[in-house]
Amino acid sequence: MVNFQIKNRNPWIDKLLSRRPHNVVVVAQSNKMARTIWALLVKNTEYVANHARNAAAL
Repeated sequence: MVNFQIKNRNPWIDKLLSRRPHNVVVVAQSNKMARTIWALLVKNTEYVANHARNAAAL
């Protein structure tokens, strides 16, 4: 397994890696990204990083 040092990695990935094999996590992340891209295209909107956190702060 290859370990990459990534700054600000999503804790969701770390939790998943602790429970699942590396390749399963790669597919899960790809699926999550594909669903996000699909939703952005369908709604014709731009990506806003940390949208849930920003909305909760309002």
